Amino acid sequence: MNLFKERKMLKKMRLFFFSVLALVFVLTPLSARIVHWRLAMTWPSTLKPLASPPLEVAKLVKQMSKGKFIITVDGKEKHRAPFGILDMVKGGMYQMGHSSSYYWKGKDINTVWFTTVPFGMTPSEQYAWFYYGNGMKYMRQVYDKFGVYVFPGGNTGNQMGGWFKKEIKSVDDLKGLKMRIPGLAGEVMAKLGVSVVNIPAGELYTSLDRGTIDALEWVGPGMDIKMGFHKVAKYYYTGWHEPGSEMQFYVNKRAFDKLPKEYQTMLITAMKAATFDMYVENFAESVEAWAKMKKEHPEIQVKTFPKPVLLALKKATDEVFSEYAAKNPLFKEIWADYRAYMKKARAWSMMMQYYYLKMSKDLNITQ
Repeated sequence: MNLFKERKMLKKMRLFFFSVLALVFVLTPLSARIVHWRLAMTWPSTLKPLASPPLEVAKLVKQMSKGKFIITVDGKEKHRAPFGILDMVKGGMYQMGHSSSYYWKGKDINTVWFTTVPFGMTPSEQYAWFYYGNGMKYMRQVYDKFGVYVFPGGNTGNQMGGWFKKEIKSVDDLKGLKMRIPGLAGEVMAKLGVSVVNIPAGELYTSLDRGTIDALEWVGPGMDIKMGFHKVAKYYYTGWHEPGSEMQFYVNKRAFDKLPKEYQTMLITAMKAATFDMYVENFAESVEAWAKMKKEHPEIQVKTFPKPVLLALKKATDEVFSEYAAKNPLFKEIWADYRAYMKKARAWSMMMQYYYLKMSKDLNITQ
């Protein structure tokens, strides 16, 4: 066989070999292939429990798929765009994201409903609205234009009202105050004269310490004490503005739709499990931190805003809602549905929890 014929035969063999490989690839079930995804979150990788749900989802889908569905989680220290999560998932830079919906109110004000609103629902009430009311329907409707699917991603529970360097005795004490407070609560505070800013988690302590801001709200004792806010602001107020702050998972639609059905089911199941885990983890951490705080940091003064301040905040909240409802039909529709569901749910919340807790206190059951 001459050299020319030998090369021709080798070429045919290579073509045959690659054709067979291509056929095997086509005939191989998608679920047998390894899928690599990336997830970007607003939080630093070490900021648990906020960072816990993405890490838990990555672990669960890897286990369920026997190592064939792998999600790499990048914290803000990696991608350096804590408030760019929605855009990165929409654009396909990441297949998934984890953040809080109310950060996107500048893109669409209706996104605020899916994190929390001032004087709104508790976590139990809100989850019932999401899964058994119209919450998820509205969530999908609002986010459809962004090309992403959105799922609940963990709840912090009722958040504390924030750390203040000076005591708030009246509405006048809020005027001129520089405060980090996101969502509609920021707009409510602005109506009462507060200068509102939004600062990434990693810059909060430094901003408070250096006087860039006079006050901030973050989450609750489980996370706040670890951040060290009590070292520079001793007044710690109870909450009104975030009664059930929900995180969200964002999933690129095209990427999700390409997944095998079993992988889609794995991902949805993992997200739901991680969502519940975060709520419990944060509650447990706050239980421990609250007990520790009272013993080790007696200098912290826990306060409730005076009733005239709370009344002013509620009035301002109603004004903000009414202003948006007047110019945004969908906001008005969601507000009406949210309010109606909360009215029904609150009646049961009072019966299920409030009266029991009041009775427990009256009988000194925990003493």
